[in-house]
Amino acid sequence: MSATVARTRAPAGTIPSRAGVGLRFRHHRTVLDECPAVAWFEVHTENYMGGGPATRCLDAIRRDYPVSLHGVGLSLGTANGLDATHLARVSKVVARVEPGLVSEHLAWSMAGGTYLADLLPLPMTEEALDVVCRNVDRMQTALGQRILVENPSTYLRFAHSTIPEWEFLASLAQRTGCGLLCDVNNIYVSACNHGWNPLTYLDALPPAAIGEIHLAGHSVRQLTGGRVLRIDDHGSRVAPQVWALYAAALQRFGPTPTLIEWDTDVPPLDVLIEEAAAAQSALEAIRHEHAHAIAG
Repeated sequence: MSATVARTRAPAGTIPSRAGVGLRFRHHRTVLDECPAVAWFEVHTENYMGGGPATRCLDAIRRDYPVSLHGVGLSLGTANGLDATHLARVSKVVARVEPGLVSEHLAWSMAGGTYLADLLPLPMTEEALDVVCRNVDRMQTALGQRILVENPSTYLRFAHSTIPEWEFLASLAQRTGCGLLCDVNNIYVSACNHGWNPLTYLDALPPAAIGEIHLAGHSVRQLTGGRVLRIDDHGSRVAPQVWALYAAALQRFGPTPTLIEWDTDVPPLDVLIEEAAAAQSALEAIRHEHAHAIAG
């Protein structure tokens, strides 16, 4: 995309099955000045609720690029129900941006009206599933569209959980009609931390529900007793093992909009574009494979 591109608004409701980049504040000016060749951007919904310069920048960027909204604070796992004020603010951002996709996390971050500023894990139980289904139904009704729910990265499990996480997500999609945002890095991190088979996780997710894939870096911590803990910190390039799992995900789900996330020690935009190019190569390879299979 050249710097002289006509500033006509990118089509609403369309995120291509290509590799995009998570847009952070430090890259606003670069995108506006240089119009880099990025297929699409994703932003955190909560960063654009208050108006001001950031929102005006997003309005300008949105004229040239498809945009996806990724929420981090609605707390779909809250037993007391969604915060009506927060949901109304999300709805206003959705109406303004006209995103191609809207997503939220399978997590809770509010209790008793107090916001805890973290994405906390849920017990994988029938009761928790009922709660999340009610909240997803309410969010989809308020927005008038399907949302995607992202699988978490976790570091502990509740002793009384009765449903494997992958079955929980599949049931959520089946009961509410929502889609799933498959974060491949999260699957790898959680699988390593809990001793799961990440391929078992992938194979349990319904392909028709997968609307987006996330890729990110993670860190490794050595704990006492020789135990290793992986932390989903979005602070580095995608690990080789995650790239391998991404290839397996594309084999199962086919070409899917894929996002490179980077939130800690955010590098220049060129680094994110390099990572997106690697994801795009994998997407092109699976397209070629599918086309060859059809032709054969």
